[in-house]
Amino acid sequence: MKTAALSSPAQPRRRSPLLHPAAKPLLFVAGLLPFAWLFYGAVMNTLGANPAEALIRSTGDWTLRLLCLTLAVTPLRVIANQPALARFRRMLGLFAFFYVVLHFFAYAWLDMGLDIDAIVRDIPKRPFALVGFLAFVLMIPLAATSFNRAIKALGAKRWQALHKCVYAIVLLGLLHFFWMKAAKNNFAEVAVYAAVIAVLLGWRIRHALRRS
Repeated sequence: MKTAALSSPAQPRRRSPLLHPAAKPLLFVAGLLPFAWLFYGAVMNTLGANPAEALIRSTGDWTLRLLCLTLAVTPLRVIANQPALARFRRMLGLFAFFYVVLHFFAYAWLDMGLDIDAIVRDIPKRPFALVGFLAFVLMIPLAATSFNRAIKALGAKRWQALHKCVYAIVLLGLLHFFWMKAAKNNFAEVAVYAAVIAVLLGWRIRHALRRS
């Protein structure tokens, strides 16, 4: 006599916490925490002996960190098999732009007194300022086209080609950081960022070669 095998019902697939409605608001709050800390420090005068330099350096550091986080989304998404990570890439990129705007404004206001003529003369004279400004300019069209309407207007291929400028931007940002630190012979942080960026770009090159 044959007995029918009992089959257990299929277990429902667990929903990734990355898809939770609160995930994006939490990331938004986290992205504003460095700004809140710097604002508090500026108001309460807790940024050290040179608050202007602290504001300029900190906003620049957070720009580079957020660029690295933006570039890390795709490798982490593939390696960890978490497609939902892609939904945070746009916000991370826009926060990087937010902090680079603060970085440039802090330089223009606190260093140059919002003197446009002085700024125009100063930037070409200093290589580290020139490459930093170029990275800032390249980030503007990326931020301006980080919306669904822009993707439709440009077309997916042209939009993707434009946003590959992020690779040049992060390298320019690293060079800007290197030249700034070179004046003080302080290369420890530069080495860390260089290693992270090398891994992120190296993964993309390797992945592209494997696909081809």
